[in-house]
Amino acid sequence: MRSGSKVPHWNLNSIYPGFDSPEYKAGLTRLGHSIDALLALLEKPLGNEPDALLRLITAYEQANDVADNLRAYAEVVYTTDTRAPRALAEVNAIEAASLPLKKAAVVFRQRLSEAAAMPRLLNDPQLAPYTFFVNKEITAARFQLSPEMEDLANDLSRSGGDAWTRLHEAISSTASALWNEQSGERKTVVELRNLATDPDRSVREKAFLKEIEVWKSVEIPLAAALNSVKGVSISLDTRRGWDSPLQKSMFQSRISEKTLNALIAALEASLPLFRRYLKAKAWALGVTQCAFYDLFAPLGAESRKRTWEETADYIPTCFDAFDPDMGAFARRAFESAWIDAEPRAGKVGGAYCESFPLAGESRILCNFDGSFDALCTVAHELGHAWHHELIKDLPSSLAHYPMTLAETASIFAETLLFESALNDAEPSARAGLIESNLKDACQVTVDILSRFYFERALFEERRFAEVSPARLCELMLDAQTRAYGDGLAIQHPYMWAVKGHYYSPSLAFYNYPYAFGQLFSLSLYAKAQDSGGADFAPSYHALLKATGSASAEDVARSAGFDIEQQAFWDKGVALIASRVEAFSKALAE
Repeated sequence: MRSGSKVPHWNLNSIYPGFDSPEYKAGLTRLGHSIDALLALLEKPLGNEPDALLRLITAYEQANDVADNLRAYAEVVYTTDTRAPRALAEVNAIEAASLPLKKAAVVFRQRLSEAAAMPRLLNDPQLAPYTFFVNKEITAARFQLSPEMEDLANDLSRSGGDAWTRLHEAISSTASALWNEQSGERKTVVELRNLATDPDRSVREKAFLKEIEVWKSVEIPLAAALNSVKGVSISLDTRRGWDSPLQKSMFQSRISEKTLNALIAALEASLPLFRRYLKAKAWALGVTQCAFYDLFAPLGAESRKRTWEETADYIPTCFDAFDPDMGAFARRAFESAWIDAEPRAGKVGGAYCESFPLAGESRILCNFDGSFDALCTVAHELGHAWHHELIKDLPSSLAHYPMTLAETASIFAETLLFESALNDAEPSARAGLIESNLKDACQVTVDILSRFYFERALFEERRFAEVSPARLCELMLDAQTRAYGDGLAIQHPYMWAVKGHYYSPSLAFYNYPYAFGQLFSLSLYAKAQDSGGADFAPSYHALLKATGSASAEDVARSAGFDIEQQAFWDKGVALIASRVEAFSKALAE
């Protein structure tokens, strides 16, 4: 970035002005009242009247909306400074206050199961919009313990699985290495990972080695955290009746096993294509083989840095051509300070978008360094925010979409940015731009596949014993070798410590949904091009609005796709293959 460019912190005042504000305290009071109201309804016989079931569903939604709003606020404050004791205390306080809601969810599913025995009730026209939601919750009821046992499990999670998750967040956001011996300058692992996009290979290599050094120094507590999180998942999933954590993940993702198998088969079939790309990149970098610290190396003119001001102007303009409403929304997000972009000590790495159901707004966290990759990250998270904008007025039970479809809008937004940038680029910059896109595609395909391999192997071994840090590194290296093959010389044995997705006790296998989202979005983009661009926007809006009220297969069918067939996923891979061809041609020229 150019000197003088100010990278913003977000403004949360429209959510809550602070932990001591009257608005936040009123939210805590409202949480208690809404939970009490829900519990009171759950104690009453459901009867055979549709109005009674509608009141129950509405009370369930309202209580969850208040809890989600409070939780999201405390967590976004915490993730920008994991060293702040007040934020962590509020996260814990909200978890404690929300515990009765978790028990209520168990009883709520039981009540819906009882309603299933009354066809007249469930077939009432008033309940038609909730058909998918009700059926999904009835299925979930088959995989839960008694209310008392579920209550105990949720209570223990605060000092168990969830606490280990926070340990990973705290360590990974603050662990650092000495960067400059003369000045005493230190860099956190977040800052070190940001140097992966530096054009100087010696800087990238130094940052990579320092990063490995840091992870090595904290491998024991992180391995303990990972073993505990996965141990909790295995114990609870088994007791609840799941065949495996992967079966539970497919239910959460709303996909069939046939869909997952078709996706994985297409990813594996694409590996030779990506190895060809990595070899071409190695040639462009002047090395024999890419090392892990070359994966994000910039090529060509797109290695230049952009200011935040340029970013705030460029991304909305890219969205405008497809959908002016989407462009206007992105401008609102920039102008309203919805984005926290400055990397700093105590702030977690990576990026995310958090939505606030009561405020009807979103907030985006990223670690902006001015690279084109950073622009893609901002566009990606704005895609998530746009998805939330389109569904924010729906009842929350119809707005909760699965992990797989969660990445549709984000990767679609990235694609809009890339295609716009490619059309505007000078010939000398095209190779760099195409490579930037392929670099991301490689991560979402090849690296995601390696993460899937790793997590599957980890669960298999964790069933029998705790897995040592050395063995975790072996499993990761084996997974990367299977995915990258001869496309990568030096690997990253500590990616198990880097990725926070592994550290969620309730959400396993949050890796393949990214590959799902990429290939699904590429197919949507191709259809948008065939439909004349802007003419496709209304259909796209309708598809995103349906993501919370249908299975992934049914949402895909509404767009004319059959995702249970590998041929569908191969079409997305074919578009990436055309970009590999264009990259090779641009290098030759």
